[in-house]
Amino acid sequence: MTEPKLSATDHQRPDDIEEGQPVPRGRLHFLRDVFRMSGEKSQPRVGLVILGFSALFLAITGRLVMLATLPNEQVGLRRATSNAISAARPDIVDRNGTVLATDIRTVSVFAEPRKILDKDEATELLTAVLPDLDAKDLRDRLGTKRGFIWVKREITPRQQAEVHRLGIPGVGFVPENKRVYPNGPAAAHVLGFANVDNVGIAGMEKYIDSQGLQDLNGAGLATQASDLKPVALSIDLRVQHLLRDELVKGMEKYRAIAAAGAIMDVTTGEMIASVSLPDYDPSNPVDAQEKDRINRINVGVYEMGSTFKALTVAMALDSGKANINSTYSTAGGMMRFGRHVIREYHGTGRTLTVPEVFVHSSNMGSVKMALSVGVEGHKAFLRKMAQLDRMRTELPESAEPLIPPRWGELNTATIAFGHGLAVAPIQALAAVGALVNGGNLIVPTFIKRSEEDAKRLGVRVIKPETSEAMRYIMRINGERGSARKADVPGYFVGGKTGTAEKVIGGRYAKNRNFTTFMAIVPADKPRYLFLSIYDEPKGYAESGGYSTAAWNAGITTGKVIERAAPILGLPPRFEPPVAPFPLMAKLGAWGTR
Repeated sequence: MTEPKLSATDHQRPDDIEEGQPVPRGRLHFLRDVFRMSGEKSQPRVGLVILGFSALFLAITGRLVMLATLPNEQVGLRRATSNAISAARPDIVDRNGTVLATDIRTVSVFAEPRKILDKDEATELLTAVLPDLDAKDLRDRLGTKRGFIWVKREITPRQQAEVHRLGIPGVGFVPENKRVYPNGPAAAHVLGFANVDNVGIAGMEKYIDSQGLQDLNGAGLATQASDLKPVALSIDLRVQHLLRDELVKGMEKYRAIAAAGAIMDVTTGEMIASVSLPDYDPSNPVDAQEKDRINRINVGVYEMGSTFKALTVAMALDSGKANINSTYSTAGGMMRFGRHVIREYHGTGRTLTVPEVFVHSSNMGSVKMALSVGVEGHKAFLRKMAQLDRMRTELPESAEPLIPPRWGELNTATIAFGHGLAVAPIQALAAVGALVNGGNLIVPTFIKRSEEDAKRLGVRVIKPETSEAMRYIMRINGERGSARKADVPGYFVGGKTGTAEKVIGGRYAKNRNFTTFMAIVPADKPRYLFLSIYDEPKGYAESGGYSTAAWNAGITTGKVIERAAPILGLPPRFEPPVAPFPLMAKLGAWGTR
C-alpha cells in the first residue's frame, strides 16, 4: 500500500524531509513565523510593525495638512459659531423664584469677505436693511482679506428675514444667547450686566463667571440656560421695587443729586433689597459706566454721621466703661482739642444718661464715651465690627474705608459721632445688624441663605446684654427722638438719624449734607434693618428749610417700612409688646419708668 503524498501545505516532520531538500512554506507558516518570538525570525515582525506605524503617521500627517490648508474663513466661522453657541448663562431669580435675568435665543449676521463679489452692492443692501450700521466702516471691513467678520450682533427676527431675502453670497447667521433683564432697572446694581458676548461685566453676573461658568462654556458643557441651575438671590423683587419707587420720589422731592437704600435681614445677613440712584437698565447699559452710576451701597464710602453713635454707645457699654445709667455732662456745649472745637448740634447744656446721649444725639456725650475706651480700644472695636477693612460680598465691586493715616485722640473724638472715618454703607449695615441681633456679626450676602448657615458663619462681637441695651436705646429714639418720623404705628420701630457734612476740596461744606437713616423692625426682636440715604438733599417748606436726615431719609424710611412690612410677613401689632426689654427695666434705665 503506497503512502499518501504530502502537499506543500501539509505539516511535515523534520525526519520526513531529506537533508538538503528545501522546505515548502505556505501562508500559515509565514504568519506563524511573524508572531513567533524566536530571535532569528524577528525581521518579518519588525517590518510589519514599521509598516503599521508608517501608515498611522501618514494618516495623521494627511489630516494636519488638510486642516492647515482649510480656508481661513471656515476656521473663523467654526470658531465664532462655537463660541457664540456655548456662551449660555444660568437664570438669576429672586428669593421667590421670579426671573431677574435670563437668556433668549437670537441670531447675529456675519460675512465672509472673500466670498463677496460686489462689496459696494453688499454694503448698500445691508445698510438699507440694517440702517444703524456705519456704511463706510462696513465697506472697509468687507474689503479686507479676512475670512470672517461680524456685520451686526443680535438682530431681530424681522431683520433676519430681510437679510435672508437679500440672498447675498458670503453673508449668513450665527445663533447666539442674548442676556435680558425683564424688570428694567430694578436691582440693576446687584445684577450687573453681561456684554454682547454674554460675559458678565459687573455685579452678580461677574460673580457667576468667577464661579467657573466660563470654564463650563469653554468646555461646551453649558450651551443653554436650561443646562444650568438658576442662581437664587436673597433679593425680593417686590420689596426691591417699592424701595426704588420711594427713593425715586424722595430724590425728586428733596432735590438730591443721588440716593440709595437697603433692607437687610439681621438674622441671616441676607440683602432683601439694595438700590442706588441714578441707576441704569442692564438690558441696555450704555450709561452704566458713568461716574454717577456707582453702587453707593457697596462702592461709595461716606462719613455716616450720627448713625455711627450707635457703635460708640455699644463700645462703651460692652467694654464696661459705661452702663445704661452712666451720665455725661454736656455743660458749655463744646469741647476743645488744641485749636479744634467740637460743638453740640442741639445741646441741652445738662448732664445726660446713656439713652439721652443717643436720643439727643449728643456729640459731647459720644466723645466722652469713646475717650473712656481709649484710642487703641476704639480702633480694636471698630476693626472687630468690620469697619476698618474692605467688606467682601458676592458683588465684585467694593471699596476700602477711608481711615485716618495717624489716629490720635482727636480722630477718636470725631469718629465717635460719625466724622473722620468713611465706610461703605453695607459695612455700617453689617455692624448695626450685629448690635441688634444679639451680638453676632454676619457678613451680608446677596445669595439666599438659611438661618442655620448664618449662625455657623456669624462671629460674636458684643454681649447679648449690650445688644438688648442697643435695641432699647434705638426704640426710645423712635418714640422720643429723631427717629419719630419713621415710627409707623403697629411696627415698634427703632432707629437713628445721621447727618454729615460732605468734604469738598478738603473742607467740610456746611450747605452740602449726606443724610442717612437706619431703622430696626420690630425693635423688641428685630428681623429687618432699613437704610435710606440722600446725597445733598435740599430743604423744603414743610421742613422749615432744614435738610437734615429726619426731614428726608427718616420720612422715606417710614414710607418704606409701611409698604414693605406686610410683604415681608411682619403683621402690625396695635398693642405694645409686654416686657420687651426685661434687663433694661430691671436696671431702671432712663425711659423705663
